Amino acid sequence: MAGAVQQVARYSDVAEAKSEGVTYTPRALADFVAGEMLKSANLPSGGAARILDPAVGHGELLLALLERLDGPAEVYGYETDAAALAEATARLRARFPGVALHLSHGSFLDHVTQDFAGGLFGSAEPYDLIIANPPYVRTQVMGAGRAQELSSLFGLTGRVDLYHAFLVGMTRALREGGTAGLIVSNRFMTTKGGAATRAALASELHLRSVFDLGDTKLFEAAVLPAVVIAQGGRGPAPQPTFTTIYETKEPATEQAADAIQAIACAGAVGLPDGRIFQVNHGILDNGGDPSGVWRLGSGHVDDWLATVAANTWQTFGQIGNIRVGVKTCADKVFIPKKWDADLELHRTLTTHHTARRFRPLPPTRKILYPHEAVGSRKRAVDLDQYPNSRAYLKDHRATLEARTYVMDAGRKWYEIWVPQNPAEWAGPKLVFRDISEQPTFWMDLEGTVVNGDCYWLTGDEELLWLALGVANSTFIERFYDLRFNNKLYAGRRRFITQYVEQFPLPDPASLGAKAIVDACRAIYALMEDGPQPAQEHALDRAVLAAFGLPVEEV
Repeated sequence: MAGAVQQVARYSDVAEAKSEGVTYTPRALADFVAGEMLKSANLPSGGAARILDPAVGHGELLLALLERLDGPAEVYGYETDAAALAEATARLRARFPGVALHLSHGSFLDHVTQDFAGGLFGSAEPYDLIIANPPYVRTQVMGAGRAQELSSLFGLTGRVDLYHAFLVGMTRALREGGTAGLIVSNRFMTTKGGAATRAALASELHLRSVFDLGDTKLFEAAVLPAVVIAQGGRGPAPQPTFTTIYETKEPATEQAADAIQAIACAGAVGLPDGRIFQVNHGILDNGGDPSGVWRLGSGHVDDWLATVAANTWQTFGQIGNIRVGVKTCADKVFIPKKWDADLELHRTLTTHHTARRFRPLPPTRKILYPHEAVGSRKRAVDLDQYPNSRAYLKDHRATLEARTYVMDAGRKWYEIWVPQNPAEWAGPKLVFRDISEQPTFWMDLEGTVVNGDCYWLTGDEELLWLALGVANSTFIERFYDLRFNNKLYAGRRRFITQYVEQFPLPDPASLGAKAIVDACRAIYALMEDGPQPAQEHALDRAVLAAFGLPVEEV
């Protein structure tokens, strides 16, 4: 939602602001988007340029664009916040009294869904320029009904966030040859939920340039933004450029006044506040798949990934299923911080609190786990066989029965909502954290239950040791960054199923793979004495060699 001169919250009630997807655009970013749009804009001659902002806010994006526009303009826009719309109208009229304003109080998508066939704003004429910071609202907040409606209207699949619908809606409002400048969350570029949106943008528009602004913290809110510059039209188009900027610990090779100015540089760029950003430029590569992940492509990157692919035997997802841990939906009952007594159904629990690379810290938590395996199936235990556990659960029956969805699913009142397969807890498991700067994978040989704050993988033990070495290497950090291009603040990465299942493995019969397994087993044994940096360095070299890469990269 285009915004205010300063980065301010629209509502004092944070929950309300989140539900509306409020993210005001700082002026420096508005100026950047407007400038990039007009570099390639093909404006009409002899008439006013038709401009659309579907989420006006305080008008910051429109102000930035009009200040750079040479010629007459007609401005159209929507805004759901009446106070913000009034302020935007006053600012635009005071600064540009000769511009025709058509600003409406309401939702751009409501208008699209109710009267799209008749054309936007009662006119079938499309727009020459669209500039927007669409509201970012997750499916969970928006509601399943609204999400399904938008999915059906715009041909979206999977989990739909509100700005996905905004993006697709705007592609239909842009004239052929018109230019759009869009500020979005960078999540849609790499997640499964953004696949339909990526496909729509790639097929309905000519993408010109994409800027992943990463952890620049341009917004006060926890938003990792990206900027997409595109033109209306189909058919062949030049390869779009792709730029990424993320904080780094490398020494700066040049300086910039701020993060926006750093985008024009390359390499490690220092700012006056002490932060250093790695700025990379290349082309947008989606692997030839319109719905594919957007990543930075260049000759060097492509050659590196091609070498990895040539030395890949299988992926993590091919050697076993990656799952999230158990979800009780009543942790205070099943996983309290402290137990007053030992119960028959207690099992040792792995959580992120014991996370450590290669070998976890000793577990400190227990879970009451009321499930068992019978053959290949799982079932709730017979509580009559466990009197102490039965008494404890009955004391908390009201809390557990409040989870009505458990009984609605034909389950017993005392079951864990997502227990996973109890038969697999006893075997070796590769466990890892979701969010961390450095990959944090470890081997669980203690038969613990894995909590829902971690992911886990089971399979052949020798392959798990091989996967452990690859997953904890600096090689996988680079593979992740080049292949998925998704970081959070302060360089943290998300190790979720859709990424980890694509991690590569070398041929387990090769000498290189055997060296990785031996090194991992040795590190695991030595971890009783703490981290082993020298051994991990040697492991890094072994992993690179196994994938045919020069070990000088370590």
